[in-house]
Amino acid sequence: MEHPWWRLLWNDRREAVFDIALVVGLHVFVWTLGRLYPEVSSPESYDWIGGLWLADVLNTAFGIGLLVRRRYPMWLLWPAAAVSVAQALLIQFGPGPFMQVNLPSDPWAPGLTPLILYAAVVYQRRSRGLMWVLIGVVTAVCLRPWTFPDADTVLGGALWSIVPILLGLSALGLRDRAERAEREQELRAAQARADERARLAVEMHDVVTHRINLMVLQAGALAVAGEDPAVRRAADELRASGSQALAELRDLVGVLRRSETDPQEDRAETPESPPDLDELVAESQAVGMSVEYTVDGAAGPVTAAVARTAYRVVQEGLTNAHKHAPGAHVDVRVRYGDDRVRVLVRNTATDGPREHADSGGGVGLLGLQQRVELVGGTFRSGPVDGGPEGAGGFEVEAVLPGYVPTEESADA
Repeated sequence: MEHPWWRLLWNDRREAVFDIALVVGLHVFVWTLGRLYPEVSSPESYDWIGGLWLADVLNTAFGIGLLVRRRYPMWLLWPAAAVSVAQALLIQFGPGPFMQVNLPSDPWAPGLTPLILYAAVVYQRRSRGLMWVLIGVVTAVCLRPWTFPDADTVLGGALWSIVPILLGLSALGLRDRAERAEREQELRAAQARADERARLAVEMHDVVTHRINLMVLQAGALAVAGEDPAVRRAADELRASGSQALAELRDLVGVLRRSETDPQEDRAETPESPPDLDELVAESQAVGMSVEYTVDGAAGPVTAAVARTAYRVVQEGLTNAHKHAPGAHVDVRVRYGDDRVRVLVRNTATDGPREHADSGGGVGLLGLQQRVELVGGTFRSGPVDGGPEGAGGFEVEAVLPGYVPTEESADA
């Protein structure tokens, strides 16, 4: 995306309007002074080298140069220092016709020097050592201590150089304090979000865990007291699913509540085995799906939160393929790196009947993305082969860190 034209020199339109109005106003002001006091700029007081023409060109050039003072303040400071030194040399040592040129006597610096010095102090970010050297040169020319100046000369030189420097330092301090206050506000907002997230995690843990525990206990009691083998088997499966849900809930709550400021937590969790996806793939193959499962790299240990997230990525990918692309071929690939686990589920196009697109509403993928990002991973899903979802193939990919600390693991 291309930036608007004013972004080349200004951050927003207000800066552009102000700077253009400033330059136009300065030129109008100088033109008005020339008309009100014509004797000051009388052509008869200039010799053949064109002093009036040269002064007008320099003032106009510096005035237009003020448009770039925010982005390139050194482009103005260098010429200002050079012109100041040149004027001082001409006034002090210029022979013959140069001495007849009506060069300014107090101070010996361009008329826009205060604005140039102020801009250099406020907007120059790099090479500030060189900047202060050039500012010192201009200030010395304005004060010209080698001529043993009188009080009026020193006062005029100070107003021309020292005052804008002090104003620039004051503005710079105000800007730094404003930026620091903004950063502190962002930190306070982030801390408030973290506190709210921890509070919600505790509340979710207390409420949901209580209900699931009741379900697990009731399922266990039914498995023991039930007379029908099918009922006992279903109760055992329900109890196992509830226990797994409790473990996953503890992992997610632990991720939500973990402290990002305590480095000791990074060594608290004991790594577990890689996610076991063979059974999940076998279940899909048992219902008639064409699934190919490949593993690349050495399957190193990962933490429980990462293992369960990888499991959910594959589960969601296979479920979507079964619902939206029946009869399609599905590739499940897991690649292990030094500190990353990459999971990819991709299905080809299908010619069979698909479920209506609104059957899931995309909530499963959205929740999966939030879960992956919660453990510090990246998630991507979308159609492949240039076709719409299902018709041209679809893939789900997640890149997960090998290790994610949780508060429960740190307490352990």
